[in-house]
Order: sequence, then structure tokens, then C-alpha cells
Amino acid sequence: MGLGLVWLAPVGSISALLFAGFLSWKVLKADEGNDRMKEIAQYVREGAIAYLKRQYKVVGIFFAVVFLILSWMAWKKYLTPFVPFAFLTGGFFSGLSGFIGMMIATRASNRTAAGAQQSLNKGLRVAFSAGAVMGLVVVGLGLLDLSIWFYLLNWFYSNHPDMLTNMDKITAITTTMLTFGMGASSQALFARLGGGIYTKAADVGADLVGKVEAGIPEDDPRNPAVIADNVGDNVGDVAGMGADLYESYVGSIVATMALAATAGLGLAGVTVPMVMATCGVIASIVGTFLVQTKEDASQNTLLWALRRGIFTSAGLIAVISFFIVKYTLGSGFIGVYWAVISGLIAGIIIGLSTEFFTSASYKPTQGVAQSAITGPATVILSGIAVGMLSTLIPVLVVCAAIFIAFKVTGGFDNLGMGLYGIGISAVGMLSTLGITLATDAYGPVADNAGGNAEMSGLGTEVRKRTDALDALGNTTAATGKGFAIGSAALTAMALIAAYRDEIVMHGGHLNLSLMEPTVLIGVFIGAMMPFAFSALTIRAVGRAAQGIVLEVRRQFREIKGLMEGTAKADYASCVSIATKSAQKEMVLPSLLAIITPITVGLLLGVSAEVGLLAGALASGFVLAVFMANAGGSWDNAKKYIEEGNFGGKGSDAHKAAVVGDTVGDPFKDTSGPSINILIKLMSMVSIVFAAFIIHNTLMK
Repeated sequence: MGLGLVWLAPVGSISALLFAGFLSWKVLKADEGNDRMKEIAQYVREGAIAYLKRQYKVVGIFFAVVFLILSWMAWKKYLTPFVPFAFLTGGFFSGLSGFIGMMIATRASNRTAAGAQQSLNKGLRVAFSAGAVMGLVVVGLGLLDLSIWFYLLNWFYSNHPDMLTNMDKITAITTTMLTFGMGASSQALFARLGGGIYTKAADVGADLVGKVEAGIPEDDPRNPAVIADNVGDNVGDVAGMGADLYESYVGSIVATMALAATAGLGLAGVTVPMVMATCGVIASIVGTFLVQTKEDASQNTLLWALRRGIFTSAGLIAVISFFIVKYTLGSGFIGVYWAVISGLIAGIIIGLSTEFFTSASYKPTQGVAQSAITGPATVILSGIAVGMLSTLIPVLVVCAAIFIAFKVTGGFDNLGMGLYGIGISAVGMLSTLGITLATDAYGPVADNAGGNAEMSGLGTEVRKRTDALDALGNTTAATGKGFAIGSAALTAMALIAAYRDEIVMHGGHLNLSLMEPTVLIGVFIGAMMPFAFSALTIRAVGRAAQGIVLEVRRQFREIKGLMEGTAKADYASCVSIATKSAQKEMVLPSLLAIITPITVGLLLGVSAEVGLLAGALASGFVLAVFMANAGGSWDNAKKYIEEGNFGGKGSDAHKAAVVGDTVGDPFKDTSGPSINILIKLMSMVSIVFAAFIIHNTLMK
């Protein structure tokens, strides 16, 4: 029965990519502004492309080495022959989605500023259309990759059943497809880490010397780091985020597809997440048409303009998914529909919770801004407290979603069905990704538009409009991070279940009792991993930022007339420093995520590895929410003061808030978002290397 809807996946993929092409055409057709605006956008675009070229060279070496390792494992019969190639395509499409989104974003910033010269709504539409390109490219390429591998493997194993040694066809298909999830996760980690280190090193360097020491405005063309800062928004918050959420998207779908085999749902169970994703594409396209506002819109009105699109998409999915489940699985499995709804609602609640703790419209962030009156120390303490408290609702909501999804699918009587329910809940949460990611990617475009307007001298009215769009972008970016982290928790849970099934399939034995010492050792190591990982990434930002600070100080000191505006800053040197530092600093944390699960498995066995994954999931989820929300609150507290509160720009409170923001920058844009990739990549690596570990572990 499930066969009848499988064809919808490639249809959804093509629809998303075609509409993304249409939106790209609309963005590129918009007014580019004057020559100065074009020149600044060109600087940013060239810097972003130069960074990605350098990054892809480093990542290319990594992928070549892993491809050879996987090929050797396939030759040794630990893996199927398709696995190494699936790994490559996962990485390729993940990188491609980020690259396409970034190319449109770097062309949209000056067009958004030009649109803001006409009206607030015009600027919003250009920036949101650019963000929607990112969202639709991610889901379109994700579904394309899924469809290609599903049809290829289904055809191959149908015609060569002798290749199915110790597994059925569905298990063979989904096991191979999990590997392109590992490729996507690997690329996402490099992109998120490298981009995050770049953007925050440039941002911190620009703020500390420009705002605090020199006392010049943000995005002032006299600041030598201003172009690097704008480049960073694109390589970190667009290209990095696109690769990140591509990985989340395909990861949740392939994990659920793998669990369908264990649940005994066969091809019908595999079909549901693919068709759900397709309906999400259509709903997201419909939602994009509803995002528009009036000229005199307040911050709240702008926010509701974006919410209108998201809520409409979620409502459409809630209705359509009922018929998908009923037609594909039958009326007896309607509990799967309620699992979808639990994920969908959980995603919305996490987004609203994140907004409450990070938006300057609410008390928590206003309190952080008020604490700036007494200096940087109280700003830091207040922001940390807000971040810690903000973990309460997301953790309880995810726990509720897991319990509900497990319960309504009959998990207490049928473990396989319950685990499938948790997986499909993650798919439900990510089903609106096309438009949710659009509202997230909109943020960096609006931020760059504000920088373009400032450097081009477009006047206070235009800058007021771009500031309104930028402030909204801070809130939507924080909401997007909360959404990504919440979905990562559900996906990682499904991946751990898939790992368990992989161990059993290969004849391994699991003892998951908490009285088993190796399990507890694994839990402790796993709980430590997000902290060690975050320490490495924060230190990386600090070291890279030092290089930027020293270079900016040198230029202010040595270039005569720079502060007076009669000489031009050397923007290229800061771009070069940030690029080299990011490439160097991203390697060690990325390798740590891949080597640790293999090492623990080989030394302590597969039971310890389950403990490792569970510990990393528990501590990583909470730490990621804390860091993302604390950083978002510090950022918006600074902007709240810049609006004229507590002394406004240039006041002692403002300088204290800038210090808080510089601490929060690596929290929310480097370490926090990367943790959700870490916990999923560790699970993916464990699954792919499961057979190798079982046959070579020291703990027989």
C-alpha cells in the first residue's frame, strides 16, 4: 500500500527547487542600489567565496580519507559497497545547500537595503525571499538525495536479492541511507564550526576595538573588521546553518526509515517520513506568500508577519499528515499521526519559549539590559542565569514529546513501534523546515543590509528600517537555533535506537543495565564530550579574535586619516586572518566528534558506546539550549540599550552590554549550534562502524 505514495518524494524535491529558483530570480531582479552599495556587497561576496573555497579544500581531504576507510570496510564485508558513495553524496549535498543559500544571501543584502529605501515591507520581502531560498534548497536537495538513494537501492536489491546476506531489503536500504546522514553530519560540523569561528572572531574583534575602544558605530566603514564581520554572517549563519539543518532534516528522516524495519512496518513505514517531508515542502511554499507587513509595523507586528507563515504551514501539515498516515499505514496505526502532532507542537512551543527568553520585548532580556547599569560583571551573571533558566521549558517539552510519541504508538507493548513513534515525532517537528529555516536565514541578510546601509550612508530613515529588520532577525535566529536543537534531541534519540538495532542485527550483545560499569563509564565520557567540545570551540574563537583585534588596532594606529574618514581601511587583511584562523581551529573539535565513539567502542564495547551516546545527548541538549539562549539574550540586551534605554549608545551601560554580547557571540553562533551536530554525528559514526567495532572490540 505504501508504494503508491513513494513517488511524491521526488515531486516534492523538484517543487522545492523550482520555487527556490523562482524566488532567486525575484531577489536578483530587485533594485541593487547605488554604486557604493554594490561595491560593499561585492567585497562581502568575494570574501565569502574565498573562505568557502579554502574550507572545501580542507574538507575535501577529510572526505577522501574517510572514503578510503569506508571502502576498506566494505571490502572486508563490514559494510555494503554502496556505503562509501552514500557518505560522499551526503557531504556533497549538505555543502551544496549551504553554498547556494550563501550565494543568494550575499546578493540580497544590498537589495534589501535598497528595498528599505522604498518601504519596510519591500525590505522585508527581499530579505525573507532570500531566506526562503535557503530553506527550500535545503529541503529540496535533502529529498532529492533521499529519493535517488531509495530508488537506486530498491531497484538494485529487487534485481539482486543474492546481495542480501543477513538482512531483508528494507533493512539493507535504510542501513546504507544512514551513511549519507553521516556524510551530511560531517560536512555540517565543519561548516558550522569553521563558519562559526570565522563570524564570531570577526564580530568580537570588530566590536571590542570599534565600539568599545574607538567609540565608533557598528558597521562603520572606518572599522577594518567590518567587511570580515559581514562575510562571517554569511559563511557562519547562512552556509553553516544551511549545512547544519540539511543534516538535521535528512538525519531525522533516515533514522525513522531505519526504525520502520524494526517496527515491522516495512515499505509503508519507510514511506511515511518521506511523504511527510514532501507535504512540508508544499505547506512551506504556501506559508511564504503570507509573510508581509505594513510600513508603520512595530517589532511585534513584524514578528507576527513571520509567525503567520510558520503557523499556517504547521496547520496544513497537521491536517494533511492525518490522511497520509491513514492511507499509508491504515486506521489501526493512527497513533503515528498523534506522534507527528506531538513533534509539531513541541517545535512551536520551543520556538515561543526561545523567543520569550531572548527577545527584548520580554522581561528576561530587559533584565539583562538593566543589569548593564552596574557593569560587565552583572551583565555576564544575568545572561548566564537567563540561559540556565531557559533550559526548563525545552527539556520538559522534548520529554513530553518523547513520552507521548512512545505511548500513542503502543511503545509499552511494542518497543519497535514506540521507537518509530519517537522518530516520526522528530520528522513532524522538522516538517516545517522549509519556512522555519527561511525565517532563520532571513536574519543574516537583514543584518548585512543594515551594514550596507550604514557604510553607504543611506540616512537615518533607511537605517531605522534596516535596524527593525535586523532586530527581528536576532529573534528569529535565536528561535531557529532552539528549533534545531530541539529536533536534534529527538533525532539523536531515534539514532540511538537505530544503533541498538544495528548491533543486534550484526550479532552483538548489549547490556544496558546502569549497574554495568562500562555503561556508566560511557555515560560519564559522553556527558563530558559537549563541554570539552565547547571549550575547544570557544578557545578557538578567542584566539582567532585576538588576531583580528591586533590587526584592527594596528590599522587605527598606522593608517593616517583612517579615524577621520579620509583614508580607506585594509579590509582584506582582516578577512584573510579570519579565514586562516577558522580553517586551522575547526579541525581538532571536528576530529574529536568522529574519533571518540570509535575509540570508546573498540576499548569498552558496544554497551559503553550506548552509554556514551546517551550521556552526550542528555548533557549536550541542555548545554546547547543554555548557550544559544544566553547568547541571544546578551545580543538583544545590547540592542535594547542601543534603542535609547538605560543611557543608549555610547553609555557605560552600552559598553558593558557589548562585553556581554562578545561573550555570548561564540555561545550562540559557534559552540551552541555545533553541539546538536556533535550528538548526531557521534550516533551516525557509531552506526556506520558498528560491525567493525563488534568484531574488533577489546571487550569481547
